[in-house]
Amino acid sequence: METQENHPSRERRARGRPRGWDDKTAQNTIKSLDRAMQVFEYLSEDQGTTLTRLADGMGQSPATVYRILVTLEGRGLVEFDPDEQVWHIGPRAFVIGARFLRRTSLVERARPIMRKLMEVTGETANLGVEKEGLVLFLSQVETHASIRAFFPPGTLSALHASGIGKALLAHMDRDRLDRLLSARDLQAFTHSTITRQDALRDSLSEIRALGYAVDHEERNEGMRCIAAPVFDINQEVVAGISVSGPTTRVNPAAVQRLSQPVIEAARDLTLAIGGRPLAVT
Repeated sequence: METQENHPSRERRARGRPRGWDDKTAQNTIKSLDRAMQVFEYLSEDQGTTLTRLADGMGQSPATVYRILVTLEGRGLVEFDPDEQVWHIGPRAFVIGARFLRRTSLVERARPIMRKLMEVTGETANLGVEKEGLVLFLSQVETHASIRAFFPPGTLSALHASGIGKALLAHMDRDRLDRLLSARDLQAFTHSTITRQDALRDSLSEIRALGYAVDHEERNEGMRCIAAPVFDINQEVVAGISVSGPTTRVNPAAVQRLSQPVIEAARDLTLAIGGRPLAVT
C-alpha cells in the first residue's frame, strides 16, 4: 500500500476551504455567527442606538441581541456608552476595515466587475480616474466583437470629451470642478464636443440627475461611451467605469438599455472598495 510517508513529494495541497464545500447553503452556515454579523451590520447603520431599539429593529429578542453585543464587545468590535445607554461600533472594526483597505486595489477589484459588464453588454468595459486634469485609463476588458473601442492602460483623454471624464466632473465638489475647468480650454475634437462652459455645466447637472454620462462622439467620430461614477467611503468620486463601442451598436436607442448595467457595475465597484454609493432619488 502506498502511503504519504512512502511518497513525501505527494504533499497535501493547502486549501482555503474543504474539498466540496463551495456552496453556501444552510448546512455550511453557522447560524449564530450569521445572526451576530447581522447585528453588527445593523448597528453600523444605526450608530448610538439602545438595545431595545436594536432588538425591535431586527425582530430579535433583547436577550439574544445582548449576548451578541457582549461577545462583540469582548473583541472590541462594538462598545457600550453607560452614560447614554447606547451601543456603538468599536475601534477594532476600524482596524480590520483599514487592513481591508490596504489590500484593496481599485484595478484588482474592478477586473471581475468589468468582465461581467462586458459580457452583459457585449461592449468594451473601461476603468478610469482623474489625473492632473485628464482621464487616465487604468484597465480595459475588450469585447469579442470585431469593431471595438481601444483605450489601453495609460491612455490620457480630456475630461470634458469623455464619458468617464464627465461622470467624474459631475460629482466633484464645486471648488475642484471650478479649478479643473478654469485650468484648460474645452478643446473641440469633433463636431459634437462640448466647448462652452455653460453648456458643459448644464450637461453635468443632467448627468447627476440621471446617474450616468454619455459621450456622444465627443472625442472620436463613430464611437459612443456610457459611464457611471465610483465613490469612496466618504462618497467622493474616485473613478469611473464605462462601456464604449461603435455608434452602429451603441446607438441612441441602446443607451437606455446599456446604462443600467453600467450604473450597477459602478455601484458594485463602489461597494467592493469599501465605498458608499449615492442614495438613489
